[in-house]
Amino acid sequence: MLQQVEEISVNINRCVIASNAKTARKKVYLLSLEPALFQMKSNNLGAVRSSRVKMGDLSASWVLENPIDGRHDHPKSFQIETLTGDLLVSANFQMVEDPFQSGMTFEEKTEHPPDDHQAGEGELPYSRLSSMSPVKLKRREMRQERRNLRTAELIGKDKEANNQMAAAAIERSKGFDPIVKGKYSIWRSDYESPNSDSTLKLMLDQIIMAKAYANIAKSKNESDLYNSLMKHSKLSQHAIGEATSDVELHSSALNRAKSMGRVLSIAKDKLYDCLTVERKLRAMLQSTEENVSDLKKKSAFLTQLAAKTVPKPLHCLPLQLASDYFLLGYHSREDVNKEKLQDPSLYHYAIFSDNVLATSVVVNSTVLHAKEPNKHVFHVVTDKLNYAAMRMWFLVNPPVGATIQVENIDDFKWLNSSSCSVLRQLESARLQEYYFKANHPSSLSLGSDHLKYRNPKYLSLLNHLRFYLPDVYPKLDKILFLDDDIVVQKDLTPLWSIDLQGMVNGAVETCKESFHRYDKYLNFSNPIIYANFDPNACGWAFGMNIFDLKEWRKRNITGIYHRWQDMNEDRTLWKLGTLPPGLITFYNLTHPLDRGWHALGLGYDPALNQTAIENAAVIHYNGNYKPWLDLAISKYKAYWSKYVMFDNPYLRLCSISE
Repeated sequence: MLQQVEEISVNINRCVIASNAKTARKKVYLLSLEPALFQMKSNNLGAVRSSRVKMGDLSASWVLENPIDGRHDHPKSFQIETLTGDLLVSANFQMVEDPFQSGMTFEEKTEHPPDDHQAGEGELPYSRLSSMSPVKLKRREMRQERRNLRTAELIGKDKEANNQMAAAAIERSKGFDPIVKGKYSIWRSDYESPNSDSTLKLMLDQIIMAKAYANIAKSKNESDLYNSLMKHSKLSQHAIGEATSDVELHSSALNRAKSMGRVLSIAKDKLYDCLTVERKLRAMLQSTEENVSDLKKKSAFLTQLAAKTVPKPLHCLPLQLASDYFLLGYHSREDVNKEKLQDPSLYHYAIFSDNVLATSVVVNSTVLHAKEPNKHVFHVVTDKLNYAAMRMWFLVNPPVGATIQVENIDDFKWLNSSSCSVLRQLESARLQEYYFKANHPSSLSLGSDHLKYRNPKYLSLLNHLRFYLPDVYPKLDKILFLDDDIVVQKDLTPLWSIDLQGMVNGAVETCKESFHRYDKYLNFSNPIIYANFDPNACGWAFGMNIFDLKEWRKRNITGIYHRWQDMNEDRTLWKLGTLPPGLITFYNLTHPLDRGWHALGLGYDPALNQTAIENAAVIHYNGNYKPWLDLAISKYKAYWSKYVMFDNPYLRLCSISE
């Protein structure tokens, strides 16, 4: 855009100034001089050119005025401004006297900046600067200064944030474990090889394809190819062995994979047919799934068998104890502290078990954490087979300060088939066939859920004795029931001071979201169960229960148990066990205890929270993986074994060790 500046010098007596710029009128400030008119033009490149013009060439819109005080005298300087469109262009002139001539001349004070490309950083090109008023230029400079200040402030903040992040990263790095465990890297997975088991996977896939092609080759009488495929399959399987990653593979594994690849390439060229290979792989998949299902059933059976089988050392222990009990005359000894056995002011425990070692751990761990051991009384009930061994153990190894009573369940003459539903059901020929006849249909066809309930312990009278506590201990008001697969880690005396709020049973609830609710244990397809219980009611656990025996007698809890147990003789209301009838018997009669009192699952769940286990007052090995068996979950076994007296001569004699 061509911008034009006109300079005028005339011999007049008045100065002229342009009116307000907002009115967009062209302004001219002149001094009264000799009639002379100069015109200066600048193009879009910034070049300036001057020429003379006549006064008469000015348009009528020009206004002349003295720039100083409005008088019509001759000032020393003047300014000419013109407004063309949106661009305002100005030039300043100074009048000086010529020493050789009378009159005045003009000295131009406008400076011509260099070309645009020579302008300094942050400056506007001359063509733009020349089109702006000084006010606008000043505002632009101020804006640029503010931008520079803001930029510097943000850069400073970024540096501060980076320093804080670096400091935080250094602090986090101090907590890293520098010990490399096994073959795993302590660093993030980005630094691990993404193909750490690629060779192993390749070889396993090759074996599968080799078997598929071998079957196809056999059906097409390709005997040489069949033999070659089977041979390489065996060699590859031998090279893999028990490896689970590439680092565990034999050094010859890679060569085996290459050889197998060549054979498979030959087989593919001769035998490959998409539909045939697809059918063969589907058949192999179905066969593999059936094998997996069979193996799961066998595993469940063997697990149940191992859980029911008494290990040789545990079988040895009661035999040695029973032998010495009679040979050494311990059978004639009387119980001590008999006056404490029925004192309701003391802390009483009930333990019903036929496992001497497990019972000793329960008693030892409880007494060790008790603040006043002399106020704790343990009532142990066992069967006739283990009575001598159990009594001998606690006569030889009495807990410090505590009182122990060992009883034989067969001595409870009031407990007979006429008063006990379980005993009456055991006389049923149908139940005897279900539990004890060898020609009963194999439970493997029913799966592990049905198999575990065919364990005779679920109809053991010793297991159901918990429903007769007020009859066994008629003079006690409260009693703490403990299973033999628990370990006590804290003092339990505060349990006796808990207000059960009129309830009979104090227990820790086990429901989490939809798990361990009544519908898991009871058959709600049966109209009797459906009409009497809420399927979403929260379940709880046996193993550590505080019972109010006074409230028990008042509500006739044992009578409620008998009624429901008789109704379930055909096992249509629930599967066998003590927890389902317990949930029914104590329905709406159970006070929930804090979860910190009782941590469950150590006998089946290897993923329990370690902190919850260590902080619990009682930990419970409910499940098949009992701590005294080889099946035990190794990381939980130490909580139990530290209360075993491994230096005891009877344990050494039976080779029971850590």
